[in-house]
Formats: sequence, C-alpha cells, structure tokens
Amino acid sequence: MATIEDFQKLDIRVGKILEVNDFPEARKPAYKLKIDFGPEIGVKNSSVQVVALYSKEELIGKLVMGVVNFPPRKIGPFESEVLTLGVPDSEGRVILITPNKDNPALGGRLF
Repeated sequence: MATIEDFQKLDIRVGKILEVNDFPEARKPAYKLKIDFGPEIGVKNSSVQVVALYSKEELIGKLVMGVVNFPPRKIGPFESEVLTLGVPDSEGRVILITPNKDNPALGGRLF
C-alpha cells in the first residue's frame, strides 16, 4: 500500500501548452508538446498520445497536469521531460487531466 510520503515524492504541477507538433516517428499516433510549468520549472517537452481526441489547435493554451520530477524518457528521437497526465475514456483514448478553473498559477503543485 502506498503512503502519503510516497505520494509526496511525486511533483505534479499545472502547466500551459505553448506548442504542439506532430510526432510521425512515434509508434502510436502522438504529439510533441512544449509546456510552460512556470518560473520554477520552466518550459518542458512531453509526448502525448491524444491525437484521437484533440487537435493541435485546441491543445494550444490548454492547462494540463504533469509529473515534473521523473527522469527524462527517450521516445524514439524525442526526449520527453515530463509525464503529462490523462485517463482513458470508454474506448481507451486518452483524456487529459486539466484544472477545472481557468486561472491556476502556472507551476502550482498538486496537493
């Protein structure tokens, strides 16, 4: 069983998607994102498999939640620096986890 101390080791922050690019080298359809996690963390790269539910245009400016303290992960030629969080819909497609208000502080930590 996980403890509160285990949970507190995860650094989950709110970020704003600044840039979205196709990721044709990925095995499954994906985008490459640049996400601003505020002044403490900065802008980080992430790869997300959300092509089925989100267009590039609707992702720009979207607020998302991401784990910012995992080691970078190489996905083909791309280095993903954060894990952008999502949950599956009834068909297994990824729905991004987003704050339900429009004005959270960028880089705000989940608690």
